[in-house]
Amino acid sequence: MSDTSPAPTRRRARVRAPELVGKGGWLNTGDRQYTLADLRGRIVVLDFWTFCCINCLHVLDELRELEERHRDTVVIIGVHSPKFVHEAEHRAVVDAVERYGVEHPVLDDPELATWKQYAVRAWPTLVVIDPEGYVVAQHAGEGHAHAIARLVEELEAEHEAKGTLRRGDGPYVPPEPEPTALRFPGKALLLPSGTFLVSDTTRHQLVELAEDAETVLRRIGSGTRGFTDGPAAEASFSEPQGLALLDDGSVVVADTVNHALRRLDPATGEVSTLAGTGRQWWQGSPTSGPAREIDLSSPWDVAVFGGKVWIAMAGVHQLWAYDPQDRTVAVAAGTTNEGLVDGPAAEAWFAQPSGLAATPDRLWLADSETSALRWVDPDGHVHTAVGTGLFDFGHRDGAAGQALLQHPLGVTALPDGSVAVSDTYNHALRRYDPATGEVTTLATDLREPSDAVLAGDDIVVVESARHRLTRLRLPEEAVRVESVAHRTQRAATEVTPGRLRLDVIFQAPAGQKLDTRYGPSTRLLVSSTPPELLLKGEGADTDLSRDLDLNPAVAEGVLHVSAMAASCDDDQAGGTSQSKTGGEYPACHVHQQDWGVPVRITEGGANRLPLVLAGMDQRP
Repeated sequence: MSDTSPAPTRRRARVRAPELVGKGGWLNTGDRQYTLADLRGRIVVLDFWTFCCINCLHVLDELRELEERHRDTVVIIGVHSPKFVHEAEHRAVVDAVERYGVEHPVLDDPELATWKQYAVRAWPTLVVIDPEGYVVAQHAGEGHAHAIARLVEELEAEHEAKGTLRRGDGPYVPPEPEPTALRFPGKALLLPSGTFLVSDTTRHQLVELAEDAETVLRRIGSGTRGFTDGPAAEASFSEPQGLALLDDGSVVVADTVNHALRRLDPATGEVSTLAGTGRQWWQGSPTSGPAREIDLSSPWDVAVFGGKVWIAMAGVHQLWAYDPQDRTVAVAAGTTNEGLVDGPAAEAWFAQPSGLAATPDRLWLADSETSALRWVDPDGHVHTAVGTGLFDFGHRDGAAGQALLQHPLGVTALPDGSVAVSDTYNHALRRYDPATGEVTTLATDLREPSDAVLAGDDIVVVESARHRLTRLRLPEEAVRVESVAHRTQRAATEVTPGRLRLDVIFQAPAGQKLDTRYGPSTRLLVSSTPPELLLKGEGADTDLSRDLDLNPAVAEGVLHVSAMAASCDDDQAGGTSQSKTGGEYPACHVHQQDWGVPVRITEGGANRLPLVLAGMDQRP
């Protein structure tokens, strides 16, 4: 459902905001507990997020400028709403808030109480509450910071005039820093010298450790978030992750939040940029070309396979490749749709690929959001070894077809042809043997392992949440662990068999209109798991509303909905427009979100499914 009328001519809906409730309590407030009444007079932006979700991490970065520019009028509240069982652990949320540099209060809501009160259906979702305590806007997905900034300026003017705006310091209280050598390290690489290079992600540095994997030899990078080339002390990174060694002895670095690939010369410590512009890739951006001219999106890991540097492009659920010879980048596999679909590279679906490891005949990857271990063959076909989809996860050994992982971030090729999986949210190191098709557990009691490297007969694990590398002897026999299986905690939506009206709500943000210069400005793609759930209504079209026909013989399943809408500023006269605060911003914007909606077929269930992309659902 779309609305092309400009926002200033619309009367804003006023819905009283439900109270903020979370069993885990508040973080970043100096132990103070808050209610909405305490925030009356301020513009409140609720950010419903979960720390596994790359789109949520993008939104955290998008909100930083808004936080800074409107610090005396806007209070951003992160409402942490877990998908995985591990994300419901309070300690894990505390770690994530520090790991990703969250500088606003966070409500830990492990039971999804506030999520349900606000009828949220997707990560991330942003809800804007005015100074009088009414919900005035809702946005799903990323890319909405500009629209929210415009709305904030309107609300500031409106409530300043009414006398209902209260300016002043916000409730954020920073935590005390911890004096550890590493802080949430991401990935590690064994250098030819026998030392270890580690991406010290939260401190925005690379750290070289001695052969004991403990002693710090040097730090590369200023330690301040930035995007600067140069000598070791002056160069800067932004949450670097993956590392790979090139034939010339240099190291490729996945500089995740800078959306770039960097090059480190280990001999001199000099840092340069190989690929990326520093801008995030959006739908419609080029997908191939000179590496320094193409936007990337949260590259999380890198590995050399078939003469190219393959990139786990977590931000768009794809694999890309960088060619060191001609210095180009291009999409190598994936459609940007999130899910688990095997087949030819151009048709495969991934879900936040986060770990890569190459052997001569396979590129292994940890596909984190599907809790899957997958691989690409030399012909470009994608296969799944372990994992079934976005909603099933756990810790279960045995035959690969029924084994379970939980949000793995790393994969390591072992000498016998098997692979070790850093099974991050299970705090375990797992092993998959292609020869037997069996999954076993090598080690437990690790804390969010995110990578591992071989060092002689040992495997050295990056224990991200213990801020260290841990050396393990590869055991001859696996450790036996109790099997556990989980499904996502989100309750299924009860829907009626037969006709179901799907409405994606999109209202062009304030000062914008739908962009129809190049044809239809909207796109809706629908599919289901299992496929037989949908008798009619799957596929792509330009209308954001569609009638689906649900199979009464299928008791439950998941509807996969992907929506896109493009809007442009009404007053744009060229490539940019000027905001009221003086800053320039792009004149056109793409709004996109993927939903996975668990549904249960029930007589008397709902016959309409509204999904808010941007705006408010005006129908009851």
